[in-house]
Amino acid sequence: MTSNGWLQILLFFASVLLLAKPLGLYMVKVFERTSTPFDFALRPLERLLYKLTGVKEDEEMGWQQYAIAMLIFSAATLFLTYAIERLQGLLPLNPQHLPGVAPGLAWNTAVSFTTNTNWQSYVPETTMSYLTQMLGLATHNFWSAAVGMALAVALIRGIARREASTLGNFWVDMTRSILYVLLPICVVYATVLVSQGVVQNLRPYDTVKLVEAQSVTTTGTDGKKTTTSIATQTIAQGPVASQEAIKMLGTNGGGFFNTNSAHPFENPTPFTNYLQMLSIFLIPAGLTVTLGRMVGSTKHGWAVFAAMSVFFFLGTTAAYKAESQPSPMMHHVTQTQGNMEGKEVRFGVANSALFATVTTDASCGAVNAMHDSFTPLGGLVPLTNILLGEIVFGGVGAGLYGMLIFVILAVFLAGLMVGRTPEYLGKKIEAVDVQLSMLYLLIFPLIILSLAAVSVLAPTFGTSSLGNQGPHGLSEILYAFASAVGNNGSAFAGLNANTPWYNSSLGVAMFCGRFLMIVPMLAIAGNLARKKIVPASQGTFPVTTPLFVVLLCSVILIVGALTFFPVLSLGPILEHLQMHAGRTY
Repeated sequence: MTSNGWLQILLFFASVLLLAKPLGLYMVKVFERTSTPFDFALRPLERLLYKLTGVKEDEEMGWQQYAIAMLIFSAATLFLTYAIERLQGLLPLNPQHLPGVAPGLAWNTAVSFTTNTNWQSYVPETTMSYLTQMLGLATHNFWSAAVGMALAVALIRGIARREASTLGNFWVDMTRSILYVLLPICVVYATVLVSQGVVQNLRPYDTVKLVEAQSVTTTGTDGKKTTTSIATQTIAQGPVASQEAIKMLGTNGGGFFNTNSAHPFENPTPFTNYLQMLSIFLIPAGLTVTLGRMVGSTKHGWAVFAAMSVFFFLGTTAAYKAESQPSPMMHHVTQTQGNMEGKEVRFGVANSALFATVTTDASCGAVNAMHDSFTPLGGLVPLTNILLGEIVFGGVGAGLYGMLIFVILAVFLAGLMVGRTPEYLGKKIEAVDVQLSMLYLLIFPLIILSLAAVSVLAPTFGTSSLGNQGPHGLSEILYAFASAVGNNGSAFAGLNANTPWYNSSLGVAMFCGRFLMIVPMLAIAGNLARKKIVPASQGTFPVTTPLFVVLLCSVILIVGALTFFPVLSLGPILEHLQMHAGRTY
């Protein structure tokens, strides 16, 4: 670790801290429908959209109606994307004449982008046409992010309101998320990316001559070897900047190119690398300020921000330290740069470790280094971030409502310790709130561990596509299902997931990880909204103090450790110990 590396990390966090408050206060205006600086241009467009779609913006919904509207919208957009993928060979804006996507892969991808996961079991530049990238995938980046923001605001309203039966209007919340927050930022963001060298065009791919021809020898199924001379290279391009902006801002993560943000056309400079990391945390950090202002307790919003920051620094420090060390298997080689395998020299160890931590703290999934090439403990950090529920700022909206579930559980435990009915911001936490919170928390590990266990025990379809065996192979499988259920989308890429089993099982995992957890969360919001406010007393546990931050962090660690420590011990922790004993996989 170097002082320069830490200076970059601290500069990044200072930028997040500086921008959280103004953006959070702006989002309060957006969702409380008060005047914003963009009303003169966007309000007429917003009214036109409601008129064309028949939405009555003054009609609010109960939590059941809110959930049904969200599910209907998600289902409709899922099938739209599936249809575009299957028919892309017949549709325009396909200069490479790519055929329709296979059914299993099309299903997996449609579910992936609908759920804000953006898991990619394919090479984008050789699989998806420009139309599919723009109309099928980039639009989903806006929709899924807006859905997450709407859901977070619905939960905030549930906490803030008293004796109410409604949580707002899903269609209005989603529309305002896109029009007033995502689109304006993305227009500016994409323009800056283009100025830095991110490509944005609709041209066919270029074919260029290599400086030196390369000979490649392949072995066929009959055992015969064939040598081919390669003298040209195809350079993919396309409408990258526009998709890159919302991919990062919406914590989506799906790359236009296979190497994602390690590709120079997606992430060409250290400045774009900094902007991409900053944009991942921008809205989730701002939503903590929005929470504090809307519930009438600014200090509570900052307390939640502080708890998230603790885990951010713990993860960043662990990943940076692990990747700053050379592999013990290379003790005979002089190394001063740490573990550079799978990393871009443009970014180095510090920015690779920071990017990996940020992208898995949030449910983004974009990568500028290959997590499969991290050291065992370095790879443990992004894996643990996902297994904790990606609540460290988290995905757009999803990180906040995931953290608030832990807040309810922490308040409940605090009430048990002092022997009184727990309260959260003046509302009594009852048995049904805790039951729904535990349902939310148990769905996550149940799906991950069950599907990972089936895959590990099934050599015909579960382990046959592994690139590594032993504990590293277990980490690859565990990471895949954790990433799918956590709606992250990054991967330990040693696993070939473009198989019938993984396409179908990961698709189911992504679907369940998104929607089975949203429904109990909305039920909690609806139940909280109906409650009266109880005046604070001397026995009330404050949710604005350092003690609350410590309790909240402890609850998160205990729940995560008890649930996933056994499997982590068999994966990255065992691999680390065996690596020091001279064994690799």
